[in-house]
Amino acid sequence: MRHYPTDLLLAVEHAERHAPEVLAEHGLTGLLNGEALTEALDELFDGLGQYPWRSLPDGDVEEFAPVGTVPLDDDEPEATLRGLLYGLATGNRVVVRTGRRDLWLAVAGLLTGADVPLPDVTVTTLDDGTAGPPFEVPPPRVRGAFPTEAARQAAVLAADARAGWVGRLFTRDYLAGVSLAVARGRDVAEEPGRIGAKLRYLAGRARRTPYYRDLPPVTGKQDLTRLPILDKAALDAHAPPVSRDLSSGAAPSGEVLRSGATTGGPRYIVYSLTDWSNMVREAVPVLYGVGLEKGDRVVNALFGGSLYGGLITSSCELSRMPVEGYTTGQHITVEDVLALVRNFSVNAVVGQPALILPLLREAKSREPELRLEKVVYGGTAMTETDKAWLRERLGVRVISSIVAANDGAQLGYQCPGLEGTLHHLCDDYNLIEVVDEEDNPVPEGEPGHLLVTALQKFEGPLIRYRIGDVGRILPSRTCGCGVSGRLLEYLGRSDGLIKVKARTVLYDEILTALSVFQVSRLQVEITSSDGTDTVIVRTESPLDLDPEKVRHLLGSEFEALSDRHAFGDGLDVFRLVVECHPEGGLPRNPVSGKVRPVIDRRVGAAS
Repeated sequence: MRHYPTDLLLAVEHAERHAPEVLAEHGLTGLLNGEALTEALDELFDGLGQYPWRSLPDGDVEEFAPVGTVPLDDDEPEATLRGLLYGLATGNRVVVRTGRRDLWLAVAGLLTGADVPLPDVTVTTLDDGTAGPPFEVPPPRVRGAFPTEAARQAAVLAADARAGWVGRLFTRDYLAGVSLAVARGRDVAEEPGRIGAKLRYLAGRARRTPYYRDLPPVTGKQDLTRLPILDKAALDAHAPPVSRDLSSGAAPSGEVLRSGATTGGPRYIVYSLTDWSNMVREAVPVLYGVGLEKGDRVVNALFGGSLYGGLITSSCELSRMPVEGYTTGQHITVEDVLALVRNFSVNAVVGQPALILPLLREAKSREPELRLEKVVYGGTAMTETDKAWLRERLGVRVISSIVAANDGAQLGYQCPGLEGTLHHLCDDYNLIEVVDEEDNPVPEGEPGHLLVTALQKFEGPLIRYRIGDVGRILPSRTCGCGVSGRLLEYLGRSDGLIKVKARTVLYDEILTALSVFQVSRLQVEITSSDGTDTVIVRTESPLDLDPEKVRHLLGSEFEALSDRHAFGDGLDVFRLVVECHPEGGLPRNPVSGKVRPVIDRRVGAAS
């Protein structure tokens, strides 16, 4: 059984709250410092969320493993406790050989009292040599004046994380050609324990906030459905600017983003420094997974500004990769594209389809020889018609999607071997559930609403958050890219349901039907007046479309959009209006750059 450093942190926080006098008598309470140890271990392992691996800048990983048993001879209590904490943090069994048996039995009892899985701690006599020669813990390497003894001991913990003696408590194996996703996919036997450790730690951190103070006990993934669902209304009511109920009260750090407000008012999303670092660490392997490689020259045309996160997050991620980045944001022009390809041999573009497709089409019309190798997109879907154009006209060989949100960052990604709307899940970062309208889990393979539990975001935690998307989870399988695990078929926004004449049609179904007209963007608005529902379909296409032909196709394909209805012939209950716009003709959200897909203005319509 593998052990995780986050469980030790929960145990230390428990010990802080219940430390007996015997620890104070030996001057040890300052070393039972959960915050200091958290920062130290985060530095030691370059983030706790990926343990027992660490993703490297080139896309490979290294793997940590404990050395086995750590014998500590209790010559000096502070050194012994330092050795005990780091020995357990690195997954080792620890044997304390001591003449102060009561002290170390009390410490062991404190840590095990947290009721989390920890390696064994054995307390025995000094002359017990069965565990082998003692592991030497050197004096701490800290100097200077400290305001309190507790402050000195916190500095000692931080210094130890960088000390050579701690490095002897574990091994590092470099796994060439193995990505983080592949390593996790191979870790089948340990997967329940790995995810369980993340959930326990998330719950422990979340209880620091007023909103989650009374969260039920969590031991593993099996307890997930016992936790309350967080919907957007609750999030709006308890998050900035309305409330700080989801804040732990920790000192400010990190980044604050805001929602794009495509379908509502803005919301502010707080990422602590640790949260932000976790997000970037997890996103770099995703960018390799979608097809970026060492040496690529990448135009970053995602949206930024006004606290929107697409550009700033991706810029941080690309800066940690051996690629050359050209960060233009949404202000990129056709002239920029042509100049970057001509002068720097740019071969990849990252952006949102609503921006980059009109841009690339115009660039191609001006420079018929224009070629690109890779297009990575997010924010909204891309039609198969547009993908075909990229392949046939620009020579693009990699077209990949990332499903992400400002609220919780990446949810899934599409490797070059997946097609349509299938995505690999990022379960170690955002754990996904699928539920029905009443929030009951649906069987595997059935569509429903997505719930997101952000396993590595602790400030403004998101637990079983109903993010507003729909999809289905497909069974685990091994992909051609080498990654094993569940797949997400992403079905779009949950507000993409169009209900008229007691019938329902999906936004994505309409967009697919209109692919014969090379429609790349679509907006549907529904209004009601004097008993008549009017559906206004607005399209963007590089073609000069005839609205009447589009209207005829929609009426013949979808009963809900036809002139036929079950009411009296004299009743004018429905009207379909089609507006055809050139690419870029529909209004974009000024923050996110997205086209609002469905606008339902009827009284009492679901938002």
